[in-house]
Amino acid sequence: MMLRIKRVPTVVSNYQKDETEETARRSGGCGKNCLRSCCIPEAKIPLYAFKKLTKIDAENDVLAIEEKEPPVAFLDSLILGEWEDRMQRGLFRYDVTACETKVIPGEYGFIAQLNEGRHLRKRPTEFRVDKVLQPFDGNKFNFTKVGQEEVLFQFEASEDGEVQFYPSAQIDVESAPSVVAINVSPIEYGHVLLIPRILECLPQRIDHESFLLALYMAVEAGNPYFRLGYNSLGAFATINHLHFQAYYLAVPFPIEKAPTKKIATLNDEVLISELLNYPVRGLVFKGGDTLQDLSDAVSDACICLQENNIPYNVLISDCGKRIFLLPQCYAEKQALGEVSPELLDTQVNPAVWEISGHMVLKRRKDYDEASDENAWRLLAEVSLSDERFCEVKELIFEAISNGEDIIENTADTMLKDPIEEKNTIPKRSHRTMVAGTQECVVQQ
Repeated sequence: MMLRIKRVPTVVSNYQKDETEETARRSGGCGKNCLRSCCIPEAKIPLYAFKKLTKIDAENDVLAIEEKEPPVAFLDSLILGEWEDRMQRGLFRYDVTACETKVIPGEYGFIAQLNEGRHLRKRPTEFRVDKVLQPFDGNKFNFTKVGQEEVLFQFEASEDGEVQFYPSAQIDVESAPSVVAINVSPIEYGHVLLIPRILECLPQRIDHESFLLALYMAVEAGNPYFRLGYNSLGAFATINHLHFQAYYLAVPFPIEKAPTKKIATLNDEVLISELLNYPVRGLVFKGGDTLQDLSDAVSDACICLQENNIPYNVLISDCGKRIFLLPQCYAEKQALGEVSPELLDTQVNPAVWEISGHMVLKRRKDYDEASDENAWRLLAEVSLSDERFCEVKELIFEAISNGEDIIENTADTMLKDPIEEKNTIPKRSHRTMVAGTQECVVQQ
């Protein structure tokens, strides 16, 4: 089945366009209109202030979407409208909407995209791949060096608890704003970066505050086809400056369709499951009394992996309701010469999107010969062995418990009598824009 990009109607504020043009004309500083101290004074960028929620709406599920035409959420419209604007202005390195894409026949329907030369147009990796934690280096590329025209808007919590949009907002350097920017080498339509506290120049490592911000973005978008992903160093992150990626794909990811087995329940009702019958071993987190509970459990697990130098990827799915944590070892196997020349020749770097089932292929040959078997063969090399994965699970459970008895059902007891959850897709059409109903006040 071939997939075609269907651009959606968007609403772009005239105030945003006027302000963007004014910013582009601004001179001074280093002349590159960047986000460093030389150019940031007096800079104004749109601000989206989101409402902090404690619970997640249980209705938006990529595998159970009601067949009706929902209203378009303002955040969706803002992201896509501004992304289209940057496309018209030629800020991307190529037109991703021209890339061929197809669904590969098979149990999960892996998705293949032909993106010839993307690896040649991307910025090269400028750090070691054998260390998950490395200090930030301001001399290497980081997001403060991008032009302000690549930034779509600031993304911050609302001070009064209501969703608001400011088409022109002064950048408050002291508050270390978080921003949403385009990925100039996009994988899919609407591909953006969430950069937490950009001016603090944080290295690529997850912390509790930043991960919660990413969850808020998933919830606020309210669209199950909008997912966020994270790659650690050593798991094919290419820039050592803290960031999450996100884009729209109007079909379920194969990993979202894989069955799972419940292995633990935390005292705050966060459920932890293990992926079954999928080429990459991983954990799935969902539930929790509050959004903070879910975020803290995943953050604790990620921090544990980081501190133990275990590369990993994270997929935030179903509007923040499900989070996949995927430790991997592909780069390590590459370094040890344990990956076959055939797989190396594909030049596929299995990061979060590839592991989730969206295979970005660089050669026409690989795209034409794409098969379910080939996808499984590649991803099987990414996965930890069963023995190593069990060791990693023990590390994670120990970190989450902090030495306290807060896990109601340990992995050992649950594995004796597992509960399998099968994810199936209802027979109904999928719509590109599936969103929430929140209202937004536009401040002029």
